Amino acid sequence: MNAQQRQRAIVAAVERDGRAAVTELARHHGVTVETIRRDLAALDRAGALRKVHGGAVPAPALATPETGVIEREASRSAAKDRIAARAVAALDLRPGATLLLDAGTTTGALARRLPEGLGLTVITDSVLIAAGLAARTDLTVRVLGGVVRGITQAAVGPEALSLLTLLRVDLAVLGTNGLTAEHGLSTPDPEEAAVKTAMVRAARRVLLLADATKIGQEHLVSFADTDDVDLLVTDAALPVPLANHLTDTGTEVLVA
Repeated sequence: MNAQQRQRAIVAAVERDGRAAVTELARHHGVTVETIRRDLAALDRAGALRKVHGGAVPAPALATPETGVIEREASRSAAKDRIAARAVAALDLRPGATLLLDAGTTTGALARRLPEGLGLTVITDSVLIAAGLAARTDLTVRVLGGVVRGITQAAVGPEALSLLTLLRVDLAVLGTNGLTAEHGLSTPDPEEAAVKTAMVRAARRVLLLADATKIGQEHLVSFADTDDVDLLVTDAALPVPLANHLTDTGTEVLVA
């Protein structure tokens, strides 16, 4: 087996098993550990996999550019509605519960499905979610202060962060631009990531809503680890390595 064939076999093994160890690859291919390390370095540079300490893991999907909230409202709306409905059905919210709702189109779909008559308190960084819930008389809506990012309509900055440090809520409902085992939950903007991190820290329980296009994506800033998430609701079966990782971290996964 020449180097090209060996490297193709290495990529296939990593994609199949979710991870491969340098020592096992060297033993399997009958070459030195140094040879395998050179293979992995070359494959990492080519984007075929990611070289990590002791071995390699699959390469993350290329991060898609951040798009505006209006454009995202029209994208995969049926899937987002299914995710929202499945999540609300699973939550069994108690009367008087307090919720943090992250900005996003899937969290917005959940906001529209919040059950009536429970006297919920909803705190959000989303101008759009706040506006959509404002007419309801059976719940209280509070908006985090700060500068509003035009592309996501989310409030960010010191005002939002200072309030979040004082809060302790029953549930935080988050969206994400990307989800992988290695990089956790990620988003392109550092300021928005800081607000998301503060939401996670303020909540007794964390619900993540992520449609299939977010799985395998990695963006600039990781705002939470997978073990911060109590429940993930998505719309497609997860890759086996990620599913196994979430089992290890104690994250419940529901598929809408």
